[in-house]
Amino acid sequence: MAKVKMYMTPKCEWCKKAKVWFKKKRIKVEELDIVEPQHQPLRDEILHKTGQFITPTFDIDGKIIIGFNEKELEKALA
Repeated sequence: MAKVKMYMTPKCEWCKKAKVWFKKKRIKVEELDIVEPQHQPLRDEILHKTGQFITPTFDIDGKIIIGFNEKELEKALA
């Protein structure tokens, strides 16, 4: 099974939709909340990987997907 990381914020509506989508598919996701000041290393990590600061951003076994795009997520999980 793929290792899935989701960089997210608690108030992000697309992040909430993604969580529901993964739950329906029974896929375990490591949720990485990037809001709190103590999470600066996570913000640095997402910026290093993507050059952007957009949530949700997914890292699926090293493949980066920016935004909740079901088709792209399905391809990365296949």
